[in-house]
Amino acid sequence: MTEWQKTGWRRLPRVQMPDYADAAALAMVENRLASYPPLVFAGEARRLKAHLAKVGRGEAFLLQGGDCAESFAEFSADSIRDTFKVMLQMAMVLTWGAKLPVVKVGRMAGQFAKPRSAATEVIDGLELPSYKGDIINGFDPTPDARAPDPARMLQAYTQAAATLNLLRAFSTGGYADMHKVHAWTLGFTGAPEAEKYRDLANRISDTLDFMEAAGIRDEAEHTLQTVEFYTSHEALLLEYEEALTRVDSTTGQVLAGSGHMIWIGDRTRQPDGAHVEYCRGVLNPIGLKCGPSLTSGHLKALIQRLNPRNEPGRLTLIARFGAGSVGEHLPRLIRAVQEEGAHVTWTCDPMHGNTIKSSTGYKTRPFDSVLREVREFFAVHNAEGTVPGGVHFEMTGKDVTECTGGVRAVTDENLSDRYHTACDPRLNASQALELAFLVAEELSARRRDLGRAAAI
Repeated sequence: MTEWQKTGWRRLPRVQMPDYADAAALAMVENRLASYPPLVFAGEARRLKAHLAKVGRGEAFLLQGGDCAESFAEFSADSIRDTFKVMLQMAMVLTWGAKLPVVKVGRMAGQFAKPRSAATEVIDGLELPSYKGDIINGFDPTPDARAPDPARMLQAYTQAAATLNLLRAFSTGGYADMHKVHAWTLGFTGAPEAEKYRDLANRISDTLDFMEAAGIRDEAEHTLQTVEFYTSHEALLLEYEEALTRVDSTTGQVLAGSGHMIWIGDRTRQPDGAHVEYCRGVLNPIGLKCGPSLTSGHLKALIQRLNPRNEPGRLTLIARFGAGSVGEHLPRLIRAVQEEGAHVTWTCDPMHGNTIKSSTGYKTRPFDSVLREVREFFAVHNAEGTVPGGVHFEMTGKDVTECTGGVRAVTDENLSDRYHTACDPRLNASQALELAFLVAEELSARRRDLGRAAAI
């Protein structure tokens, strides 16, 4: 394997990336970004890697979630707060159910680019370049808006920096204090899952009161008042990634300074392609989307290329097959990993394989299909004796109507009420919390089964 350089990806086949018309403007943007501070730091990335190693061993659980694609137009402190808040709620539910720490990773502060199935689309009879995320081009259906503009990378950096600043403040400044577990309730107070959450919050408060009365809470006070929250995104736009690449002064290792964790999409995971080449050289934890077309041979090649030292926590395999297809594909990939003797962390993305067009013409994802894929993921891992490490959701803290179903029963006819996503449909806050309770039930059942097996 050749020595890695941050520019090495430029010599290899590239897919899903824009062609910029103005090379001078692109170079100017890259040079400016290269002079900016990194968005994340090497110590943070290494700490996340250590947490993901625990997830891979079954000693923690991964909750990864956030926007399909972050938007410039909808960027606000309230939207960041609400997504952070619902992830805190979900993590609390999962921790209580699994009796495991939950590693919290947002699809935030960098998730600006999206691969598309076609390079162009026809809108009102006009063929236009597909919208590929605000960091690349605009959503408006005009030739000017859809032209790739490198200056958008600077706006993405600014928004990511502001988002990270607020997330760090929320995480350590008192907002995430577990004593305020009741204050995290969102605006769906009449929903059944909200009532379940309030009951859980009461039990947690009673436990904290008992700890204080018993004199055992002081030592844990810092842990109860703060959370660790990490960011992640798909490393699709490699000019942006390269410009934010930095060398860690303490170790000499190379950091992708754009986010704590970066992942390679199902469309860009060619073993000899540009995206794999870039990601293999950075110290960050790497995610790899695993869809139905991934062969066992390709997975083995990718494991060897992305994690040649077989480092626990380095590689997270994100399964995305679609409800009804997990049993066909996941077992063979699990066995390929076992044949390699590879340390990986398995997690389930039940969103991307379950996208359909509704009867009203909107792209949507049925809640029941999302839940079914999660349950199939757990069932396969239980049968194989391996660890179902986490879940990966496209979700928002807003009360949108983009995915159908759930206890509040969003219907096809409801989709037009609050359909705000620029790309793929997201779970709303109520649906996300409902899923957390259902996943917690799966984790509780698994814990009971493992306990019975250990007792035999």
